[in-house]
Amino acid sequence: MAQGIKDKVAIIGMGCSRFGERWNDSAEDLMVEAFQEAIADAGIGQSEIGAAWFGTSYEEIGVGKSSIPLASALRLQSIPVTRVENLCASGSEAVRGAAYAVASGACDIALALGVEKLKDTGYGGLPVRTRGSFNDLWMPSMSAPGMFAQLASAYTAKHGADPQDLKRALAHISVKSHRNGALNPKAHLRKEISEQQALGAPIVAEPLGIFDCCGVSDGAACAIVATPEIAAALGKKDIVTIKAMQLAVSDGSEMSHNSWDGTSIVNTRTASARAYKEAGISDPSTEIGAIEVHDCFSITEMVTMEDLGFSKDGEAITDILDGRYDHDGTIPCQIDGGLKCFGHPIGASGIRMMYEIYLQLLGRADARQLKNIDFGLTHNLGGAPVSNVASVNVLGRLR
Repeated sequence: MAQGIKDKVAIIGMGCSRFGERWNDSAEDLMVEAFQEAIADAGIGQSEIGAAWFGTSYEEIGVGKSSIPLASALRLQSIPVTRVENLCASGSEAVRGAAYAVASGACDIALALGVEKLKDTGYGGLPVRTRGSFNDLWMPSMSAPGMFAQLASAYTAKHGADPQDLKRALAHISVKSHRNGALNPKAHLRKEISEQQALGAPIVAEPLGIFDCCGVSDGAACAIVATPEIAAALGKKDIVTIKAMQLAVSDGSEMSHNSWDGTSIVNTRTASARAYKEAGISDPSTEIGAIEVHDCFSITEMVTMEDLGFSKDGEAITDILDGRYDHDGTIPCQIDGGLKCFGHPIGASGIRMMYEIYLQLLGRADARQLKNIDFGLTHNLGGAPVSNVASVNVLGRLR
């Protein structure tokens, strides 16, 4: 029976660029910015990196389809470098590849880096010639806000939720994330908002207003992993290890078999159940101290609280309004500001989430620092509410 990789892989260094509209910087500049912080944090020489994984997804302007841009930008001569893409979970996939290489003994130290220069592509509303044959044929009028807004409609119908309570919960999510993001010097958006601003914002796709949608940003994030023995030999006193890495991908049956009720993300439930088992966590709501989830829209964060088992089905609205996921709540969510304040440079987001949990576990999150955190979770969602990929990872200190 598979044993998983719990405590077989340590994160010895991480780095994250400043996210934002980085018009004057290339993808290579962002890669170097994240890498320099990570390798300084790891305390190793560049020649000690045995392999690397490169996550990038939406567009290939200045990056291309191969792994060569990463090797070139970081001067990784003649080591194996692999480019991975798995929609919005591309960064998480890069870390999974590096972690599996270390856990298998294929190399001692591996690197994962994700980057995206979305602002250079026109992504986010500017006209494009085509989004690819699949989208053009099967989803010609699809929009991300429109798809995720339907979660709210289905959720309200199934659970009999008061539409005004739902809107207040979504506004609370956005207010909470902006409050957290204002404390983070690497976030794109660093300004608090009020509930009135969120509720009164122009509607993008009912019930989602402007403040319910994450922005479009450029950014990069990097992780360096090794065995716990190597981490100890490097003098690391508090060693952060990977407790679980799980991925679930749709086969389309949610739609074709009419088994999906439109109120949750099936793959998030599947991947999180596997992750809790691998990590040895029996009650995530009491054992996990901080979570970073894929809040592409506020409704996505809301249903994810139920999909991950932190709220009971139909009770997320109440838990959110009660402050359960606030900075001073029982399970702080998006303590760094999340996608809401960082934006979503697709290849970088999954690693950016791990970066925050890593800092929290080491007590290095400055004004955002939480108390008594033993385990942290990251959740990455790629694709639509159906036909998606969900990545769930658990990090913690080595005991």
